[in-house]
Amino acid sequence: MKDLELMITLWPSFPHFHRFAQDQRLSGIRLNTAMVNSYELEQEFALAKSIKDAVPLYFDIKGRQLRVEESMPYKSHLELKINHPISVETPTMVLFKAGADYALLKEVKDDNVLIFNGGPRYLVNPGESLHIKHPSLKVFGPQFTPHEIDKIEKAKKAGFDRFFLSYTQCQRDVDEFREYIGNSELFLKIEDKKGLAYVANDFKKDDNTSLMAARGDLYVELDRPHQMLGALKLIAEKDPNASVGSRILLSAINDPVPSCADFCEMAWLYDIGYKRMMLCDELCLKEELLSRAINAFDSFRQTYAKEVMNNEGKPSMTL
Repeated sequence: MKDLELMITLWPSFPHFHRFAQDQRLSGIRLNTAMVNSYELEQEFALAKSIKDAVPLYFDIKGRQLRVEESMPYKSHLELKINHPISVETPTMVLFKAGADYALLKEVKDDNVLIFNGGPRYLVNPGESLHIKHPSLKVFGPQFTPHEIDKIEKAKKAGFDRFFLSYTQCQRDVDEFREYIGNSELFLKIEDKKGLAYVANDFKKDDNTSLMAARGDLYVELDRPHQMLGALKLIAEKDPNASVGSRILLSAINDPVPSCADFCEMAWLYDIGYKRMMLCDELCLKEELLSRAINAFDSFRQTYAKEVMNNEGKPSMTL
């Protein structure tokens, strides 16, 4: 039985990066580039290279994901400049903060400036993602902005050969990214309904390409919450090496002992085929929370994933 693997998300400049970069219980560390500029990127790469025998590092590229480039709050309303030109019928609701906040989109100006009727409850910062679920939404232009292309080129120059591609929606997205990264190891993050359609109909499995059920955004993008269950099964069926990320062990954020539901969910994910999981960004930001989650995950791995299931995949009486 293949061992259950765990990945996390960190930046080399985090005070606790050095500790976890050498933690052999981890199989990889994802570098999330959403909030970092080109100059900071080179500094982060230098810090990462200074650590010997580090856990493998993966570089995340955003692709077609809608993100804020400039936030312009006024007394009466909010305007946002986003990274891709779009068209959508208005008025329509826009979701922020992984679905926890929202605002009514009144108008789209110049294809990439969103004008809201008022605004969301919380401050919206450059680099943050947003969700427009209206069926009329169309996203135009190239998959990668010049800023993302610059990140890809700097990552390649720094020696990265492991990547994530966010919001993968079609084989063309994959082929275009391969033109930049060659045969590097690649995880395709499935984060919306177009991505699920690609998995169902067109995904091409090879030794260097794997799927990831990226549940942070996928859960928000689906029409109904319970559709996540079928989406997870589909991804695992289409790729035996698929990974699942985010919304795992979230109870560890507030409680020293994770909930029963969290352990049961990990067992279900493992049983349907996921042998690699990744914690969400929120758990990884603080050393105490990350340590708590990794310890809980490792305990689960050492019991359920290795002892409870015997070679035939049936429950063992040895607990």
